[in-house]
Amino acid sequence: MTIKDIGPKPQSFDLETATVDNTNYRTVAWTGKYLQLTLMSIPVGGDVGLEVHPETDQFLRLDAGKGRVQMGKSEKELDFTQEVEDGWAIFVPAGTWHNVTNIGDEPMQLYTVYAPVHHASGIVQKTKEDADADEEAGTDEPPEWTVQP
Repeated sequence: MTIKDIGPKPQSFDLETATVDNTNYRTVAWTGKYLQLTLMSIPVGGDVGLEVHPETDQFLRLDAGKGRVQMGKSEKELDFTQEVEDGWAIFVPAGTWHNVTNIGDEPMQLYTVYAPVHHASGIVQKTKEDADADEEAGTDEPPEWTVQP
């Protein structure tokens, strides 16, 4: 299944199939004015990457694989730890440091919803290194038509 981000237009697709079929580290699947959906595939032993979004709430759901989520008020105080697997949801309040690590023996397939929008519309990043490079280059910014705090 191939998903194309059509921006803030109505969209509908089989989210679980799209998530499980996604082989990219990050694929932005839909970008609205106020929220965004991305699909992610994390290799065995890999992770989403320790990060914080000061003004963005985040929802993640695993559709395949097994992971460990860690969250806390600082990058050195990750006092929330939970093992998660297919069907589990993760809720990250704005300003919370968080990471999800693949602790299973297959790719961890998940999707995440950001509110407000956090990434460039339609961006596809095959690897975490590609995502890091885009962020460093400033090419992974929310579209100007989104509402930002």
